Amino acid sequence: MFPNGYRMNIAKTVKTQRKLKRLSQVEFAIKCGVGLRFIRELEQGKKTLRLDKVNQVLNYLGYEAGAIKLD
Repeated sequence: MFPNGYRMNIAKTVKTQRKLKRLSQVEFAIKCGVGLRFIRELEQGKKTLRLDKVNQVLNYLGYEAGAIKLD
């Protein structure tokens, strides 16, 4: 999906993409099929979130989280 070595800041990307779509957090949560609290925690960069739910949100935006080999 991304060139080798590229790391995406998920929190920043989700928040930016949500705003570009002109969606409130509530509207975005509904469209993604997750709770408002989850969206808030994701956008704030909480480190312990369920990966399946993160991918549910990312899939709505056309992304997917996956393993990246650390150098």
